[in-house]
Amino acid sequence: MTIQETLSLHVKKAFSNLYQAELDTVEFQSTRKEFEGDITVVTFPMLRIVKMNPAKLGEDLGEYLVEHVAEVKAFNVVKGFLNLVIADGFYLDFFNSIKDDTKYGFVQDIDDKAVMVEYSSPNTNKPLHLGHVRNVLLGHSVAEILKASGKKVYKTQIINDRGIHICKSMLAWKRYGNNETPENTELKGDKLVGNYYVKFDKVYKKEIADLMAKGLSEEDAKKQAPILLEAQDMLIKWEAGDKDVVALWKMMNDWVYKGFETTYKNIGVDFDSYYYESNTYLLGKEFIAEGLKTGVFFAKDDGSVWCDLTADGLDEKIVLRSDGTAVYMTQDIGTAIQRLKDCPDVGGMVYTVGNEQDYHFKVLFLILKKLGFDWAKNLFHLSYGMVDLPSGKMKSREGTVVDADDLIAEMATTAQEISQDLGKLEGYTKEEKKDIYRIIGLGALKYYILKVDPKKRILFDPKESVDFQGNTGPFIQYTYARIQAILRKVDFDASVTLSADKVSLHPKEKELIKQLELFPDVIQQAAANHSPAMVANFTYDLVKEFNSFYQNVSILGADEQNEKILRVQLAQSVSSTLKNAFDLLGIEVPERM
Repeated sequence: MTIQETLSLHVKKAFSNLYQAELDTVEFQSTRKEFEGDITVVTFPMLRIVKMNPAKLGEDLGEYLVEHVAEVKAFNVVKGFLNLVIADGFYLDFFNSIKDDTKYGFVQDIDDKAVMVEYSSPNTNKPLHLGHVRNVLLGHSVAEILKASGKKVYKTQIINDRGIHICKSMLAWKRYGNNETPENTELKGDKLVGNYYVKFDKVYKKEIADLMAKGLSEEDAKKQAPILLEAQDMLIKWEAGDKDVVALWKMMNDWVYKGFETTYKNIGVDFDSYYYESNTYLLGKEFIAEGLKTGVFFAKDDGSVWCDLTADGLDEKIVLRSDGTAVYMTQDIGTAIQRLKDCPDVGGMVYTVGNEQDYHFKVLFLILKKLGFDWAKNLFHLSYGMVDLPSGKMKSREGTVVDADDLIAEMATTAQEISQDLGKLEGYTKEEKKDIYRIIGLGALKYYILKVDPKKRILFDPKESVDFQGNTGPFIQYTYARIQAILRKVDFDASVTLSADKVSLHPKEKELIKQLELFPDVIQQAAANHSPAMVANFTYDLVKEFNSFYQNVSILGADEQNEKILRVQLAQSVSSTLKNAFDLLGIEVPERM
């Protein structure tokens, strides 16, 4: 039981005995550094129940707790904030209960209802880029955090493998490809296909310019450009099942899928299932028909079908065109329902999609609720801001995106340059260095992105992210490796369990234990808020606390053997917690660095 849980029971009992009144909750916060104490009880919310001076209330509660609760050693009151000094014995007992738990903070009892987390969901006309990187890192990390919080999790994605943008790449390859393949060009398949998406745009722009030179308006030129008309014709043939077009589509998509898998492997993310828009774009129509009968939808004179959400503060949303074809909303409705059929134990879903789709998901979730699906209340849009570079916004069709594979390689190179400048890896073999550069570079990238609240926009600076000081991945990785170096020097049995009668706590040891105590709650809060940033910033706080401990006390040079044992155990527990926290972020920690 944490100190908050223990004290909450005692404060409620004290309140009842002193004032014959009941408290529902007790609010705690960390004691400010300038005051004596380990934890602070906030008395102001209690004044709603008993009308009295907050300082007097604090004094009453403090005296009661010191007299009746063994864990409370002393107290002081500052303007209604009750600062409590907790006995060493409590922290030692707590530490002894977690020190051998290699998965401390993780919930082992899994909920009956699973959560499906969707992320990545790329188009098959281009490689993954920096924007996708934030998406997959967020989605994968949230999935791991939800698992650690006690949820069964399915990781999935929907691949956008149909539509006019796919046909643009196909047509450009057919016209200008000269039978290029990933094999004969030694290019990853997604890069090869992406090159032809860029090629299409160049030809399209030239044709627009030519038509405008002949007197057409820009709007008409864009609609009448021959290459666009041909791409639209190709899409019609694909939907009709034209043998040659479908064969070309399958071949080029297979190239892209293989390219994606290489990128996912390099970045360290995985999936349990895949959905393809080519299979799902016809889903949902049956539920529109059912909703028409029950009044969820209505038909307009032209035959189109809509959902009126004006009473909910939104607008009218089309769900079927007048020609009976589906819109994205229709297939998203059908895909959500299909996923529940495929995985009946799913009780909720998380959609990792950029904030430009905020309105879409408000509408989707509301329509599913109106259709009577109880699980719709457990749908969550993990909305995130875009990633910018110092050079500005990225545009796929113009070929100005930051390719994910190139970014991963650049991060390793940046890590190499900075490590060499600092002389960090002297004495390592070439292969060892290469692996550590990869670990540092990827760790820097992931941490830089995940430490920021998902809703915020990011300006990503590779060099700033690979810094061995401050709130960065490499700083935390370096501290982990430093602890491993200490632990490798231990030449005595450090498995002894120590109680308060055998060792007293240095203030820095107590602060470290207090920080470790927060980890289970951090996981639960991060899961509830779908925010890896909470885990990332906990690791930074833990590392800062460890470094302060390391600078103020000697671990292996302590005077007493029991002090050595306790400090080695603390170092082990910190390193284990750092590794577990970084696992939740998808970041590796090097044993040496």
